[in-house]
Amino acid sequence: MCTLMIYFFILLGVVSYTTKASLATIELPPNVSFPAVFVFGDSIMDTGNNNNNMKTYARCNFLPYGKDFNGGIPTGRFCNGKVPSDYIVEALGIKEFLPAYLDPNIQPSDLVTGVCFASGGSGYDPLTSKSASAISLSGQIILFKEYIGKLKGIVGEGRKNFILANSVFLVVQGSNDISNTYFLSHLRELQYDVPSYTDLMLASASNFLKEIYQLGARRIGVLSIPPIGCVPFQRTVVGGIERKCAEKINDACKLFNTKLSKELSSLNRNLPNTRMVYLDVYYPLLDIILNYQNYGYKVVDKGCCGTGAVEVAVLCNQFATQCEDVRDYVFWDSFHPSESVYSKLLNPLLRKYIHQFF
Repeated sequence: MCTLMIYFFILLGVVSYTTKASLATIELPPNVSFPAVFVFGDSIMDTGNNNNNMKTYARCNFLPYGKDFNGGIPTGRFCNGKVPSDYIVEALGIKEFLPAYLDPNIQPSDLVTGVCFASGGSGYDPLTSKSASAISLSGQIILFKEYIGKLKGIVGEGRKNFILANSVFLVVQGSNDISNTYFLSHLRELQYDVPSYTDLMLASASNFLKEIYQLGARRIGVLSIPPIGCVPFQRTVVGGIERKCAEKINDACKLFNTKLSKELSSLNRNLPNTRMVYLDVYYPLLDIILNYQNYGYKVVDKGCCGTGAVEVAVLCNQFATQCEDVRDYVFWDSFHPSESVYSKLLNPLLRKYIHQFF
């Protein structure tokens, strides 16, 4: 693989899923309300914030991305259709799609019910975002502060505080740190072993959570890192002739996830009136990958776009071939699962954890 292609993949983020299927609305108790949803993170959740960032290759506002989204519109979502950000606001009965905060066409009504600050290619490690020219967590905080000022101007101080205190905040990061910054580019591997690097990631995650808490967030869900050693790209690069899952990468993910879960418990004890919830997606997604035929899929080790082995972002374009039916595939491209996987994954996930936000 040429040096340019290797560098290109270092810039990109991992995982996103999507489909035309809708999620059933989650019934909430009468005294519980989620006025809005706010999302921070990477390409798993990005709904288009990278579209006008010409410094990054982590963009997908072109076909065939979005071919199954709302009339076949490529919006910058890293999949063939909707991403988890959209499914979550739909399941909570808030709105159909979660707009990107940097969408030039965003309306005041969109701001009141929540926006997405996520940026494909970003990570807990500041070096990850820098390498990908993505919006770092500190940059997403700057956008959030700007947003709070706009929200206050729309609804006033009291309502602004209510919205922030009662809304769901979701954080999805870490995949790019382990996949790209540590194992693919080796940018951190010479400085840290896996335990110490996951400590670095955890410190950044903890500081970020404390910061959004200080800005008014109280109901905060943090998703675990998924089993990224099983995405088609990693199978191609380090999976050998049989293209197996990269267990050393998955082991690093599990180590970080264990530390993250413990840290969230500690923050819950030390930050008054907060509900920080650890949302495990590692094992539910791994179950789909290992038992894909039981979920109705035919192909798990390649994506639908192109050869399915390496194509993602600009390499997954209008000139790339596509599979006959994406519903047969667990993955849309070599990093991001298909829309149908999200529909199978998210409703059980929300039903399992939603009560912890009350």
